[in-house]
Amino acid sequence: MSTLMDMPTVTECSVDGCGFNHDHGCHAGAVTIAGHTGDASCATFIPLSTKGGLEKVLAHVGACQRMECAYNDHLECGASEIRVGAGQDSPQHPDCLTFTAKA
Repeated sequence: MSTLMDMPTVTECSVDGCGFNHDHGCHAGAVTIAGHTGDASCATFIPLSTKGGLEKVLAHVGACQRMECAYNDHLECGASEIRVGAGQDSPQHPDCLTFTAKA
């Protein structure tokens, strides 16, 4: 298990409708990347007008459920950082834009 300092940071979130997004920065303590084959969605997304999260903390990746991602190692993300943005299926539902399928 990684420590918080070892976990990759969420360096960008361009999904304005998420309660954890403050000025394009994710302020959840940690995010979970979930979804289904071909779609690495941000499972932490909360579509609320009320802002949540920790004011002075930028999010890290707490868990990754996308086993077919090249960065996934035992359900932990090995990328140095990730970006979150509008998903393929819906601009209001965010995806991990750093997702890379294993070769």
